[in-house]
Amino acid sequence: MKNLSQMLKQAQEMQSKMAEMQTALADLEVTGQSGGGFVTVTVNGKGDVKRVKIDPKLVDPNEVTVLEDLVVAAARDAKTKADAQMQEQMAKLTGGLQLPPGFKLPF
Repeated sequence: MKNLSQMLKQAQEMQSKMAEMQTALADLEVTGQSGGGFVTVTVNGKGDVKRVKIDPKLVDPNEVTVLEDLVVAAARDAKTKADAQMQEQMAKLTGGLQLPPGFKLPF
């Protein structure tokens, strides 16, 4: 029984740390870029796009499709970086605890 109460205590501590991490992720901002820095997209830790910046040199009515593709690529880059940081934080939180496949924390 002692092990069970210790496990429950650890689970409660992990739950508290996860809540703190979720709050921190909402405040985290990661910027991705494409086109050699002509397009940048900033997302929060949850992958929500916060800002898009486009170098004025790219605005050409004949190149709208290219510009759209660059924005998508920059958003993808920012999301990848945010996901990597989230995984790094989760690894620190779980202390190397191997979770079952498909079991995702905190989302």
